[in-house]
Order: sequence, then structure tokens, then C-alpha cells
Amino acid sequence: MEHVQPVSAGLPEQRQKTGAGLRIEPVVPGSAWDAYVAAHPAGSLYHQSRWGRLVEGLFGHASSYWAAWEGARLVGVLPLTRLRSRLFGDYMVSLPYVNYGGALADSPAVARQLMQAAAAKAAALGSSHIEFRDTVAWGGGWPVRTDKVAMELPLPADPEALWKAFGSKLRSQIRRPLKEAGVETVVGGSELVGPFYQVFSRNMRDLGTPVYPRRLFERIVQTFPAQTRIVLVRYRRRPAAAGFLLQAGDRREIPWASSLQEFNRLAVNMLMYWQALRVAIEARCRVFDFGRSSIDSGTYRFKRQWGAQPRQLYWHYWLAEGRPLPRLTPDNPRYRLAIRSWQRLPVPIANLLGPHIVRNLP
Repeated sequence: MEHVQPVSAGLPEQRQKTGAGLRIEPVVPGSAWDAYVAAHPAGSLYHQSRWGRLVEGLFGHASSYWAAWEGARLVGVLPLTRLRSRLFGDYMVSLPYVNYGGALADSPAVARQLMQAAAAKAAALGSSHIEFRDTVAWGGGWPVRTDKVAMELPLPADPEALWKAFGSKLRSQIRRPLKEAGVETVVGGSELVGPFYQVFSRNMRDLGTPVYPRRLFERIVQTFPAQTRIVLVRYRRRPAAAGFLLQAGDRREIPWASSLQEFNRLAVNMLMYWQALRVAIEARCRVFDFGRSSIDSGTYRFKRQWGAQPRQLYWHYWLAEGRPLPRLTPDNPRYRLAIRSWQRLPVPIANLLGPHIVRNLP
């Protein structure tokens, strides 16, 4: 079996030996790394080496990968991405752009050792902070945000059982667009990236948020073709709502979903989500992940109506001395003027400028 290779035998200062024979070191991830990720209960596509190479190649960010060993046995991994810009500063995230990241480890003690090794490296580089996007509380006195939850729906064995579990109001909303002539749904892969992006980029402009480049979604489909599905709802042949789905094991996630405001009266978003749930069940998924939300927010209530239940997220931080918790979020008052200005941009201009800004946002 291919092993995870140390970055360089000439960098002994970056290795850390801890109690009970635990060794922490930076590595170049390979098949052993990916096998550990695949076997870990909290492992995701984002922890895999292919995802790291995708982000590095598309955005040009430097990534680092930390491994924990007990003898020759791999007992923990931690991927990190460093983001640097004049506007937003120099910081690291595990992992940016997505809902999950953070250490995967055999124990909380190993996870904390990985985080401490990353923190020492960040301090040496002069970074302001590290954001670890964890699904468990590691303890150890790390500053932690708990204002976000993942919204998850356990899936039955067949779509009919899920349909019967919905309330009458929800079923009525799903049926609403089907009563309109010209509404159709399509499920596919790379051939639907264009229509998906047409809806997604327009919606992001309307929200006042810089959009990811279309190449991101093209490369995700190219890198993970078997794990990617796109659900599209058209109205009179026009893309009206779309969702980008990723699967890891028996979990299906919808990290990106949008609908166009002019079609809100038709409830095309409700039909899109129903189709996404149906195809997840048909793919034998056991959990559907609606993505993260702030408790009691509008998106939180929207997901709850489908039966989704909150799972607490723990975003731990390392902070350089004197640094406060970062607030690189759209609800930060300092960005309100920028958001309003962005909403007035023509979509082609927003699509041109957005990728240059969003690449440096977590």
C-alpha cells in the first residue's frame, strides 16, 4: 500500500513528538490518507486529497496536510488551506468554501495535537487565525463558535414513505409547480453545470454575495463524477431552480441551491428539493444534509419544515495574540454597504468580479 509521505525529511523542526509515541508531521497525502478519510465516520469528500488538489489548482491557495502517527499506524489527519489577501488578511481554514473540515482522529487528544501543530505553523507564518470547521467539540480550551448547525434528515427506504411523512401543506407546495404547464425537472451531471450556474450566479448577485467561478463546479463534476448530481427545474425551458448535490458514503449533501425570484410564485424551489430527496433515496442514501444554518433563521425554518433536525457544529479557533474572533460573514454590519452595492451590479459584471473576491473568503 502507498503510504502518506512526509513533506521533507529535511524539516525536522516541523515534526512533533508527543506522549505515548504519538508523532505529528506535515505530509503529502496519498492513498493511505484517503483510506483513513473514507473509513472515518466524520470523513467527507472535502477531506480527500483530490479535493485539496482541486482547490489548490483552481484558487492558487497553499494547502498543508498534517498527519498523526502511532508507530506506523495513521491515527489522525488535518487538511488546511491558507488564504491571503490585502482586503481580508492572512489566515487558515479547515476547510474554506464548504461546511465541513477540521481534524479526523482516533481520539480528541490526537485531534488537539494536530490542531496545536497547525497553530504553531500558523504563528510562524504570521497568520491571524485558524478556523477549524468541526462536527465535534474537542475541548482543550479552544475558542469555539456554536451558532451554526447542520440540518439533517434521516431518509426512509423509499420515496413514498417520505412523502407520507410530510404534512399536507408541504405536499401542496411541492405539487404547486406541477400544476403549471411547462414545468419539468431534470437530473444529471456535467451537462447541467451551465444551467445550474445560470440560476446560482443570478441568485448570488441578488443576495449581494460574490459568486464562485463556474470552473469550480465544472472541476467538482470532473473530479467526483460518481458522487455529483445536479437537479434542475425548468419553466418553459428556462432554468428556474437548481441544486448541486454531493454524496459521500450513504450521505447526500446539497451545499449549493438556488432559485430565481421571478419564479417564487410557482414554488419551483420546493419541487427541486423534493426531487433532490427522491434521487437521494433512490441512490440508497440514509441521510440528506440540507447544509448549515443559524438557529431560528429563515433557512433554518425552511429546512425544518422538511423534517430536518439540527446537528450542532463546533467551529474552533486558534487566534494570534490579541486577535478577536473573526467575522468574515455577510451579517457583519461593516459589509452592508458592499452588499447593497453588489446587488445593483449587472449579472455579467458580478460574475466577472465575484470569483476574484470570493476566493479569499472562507
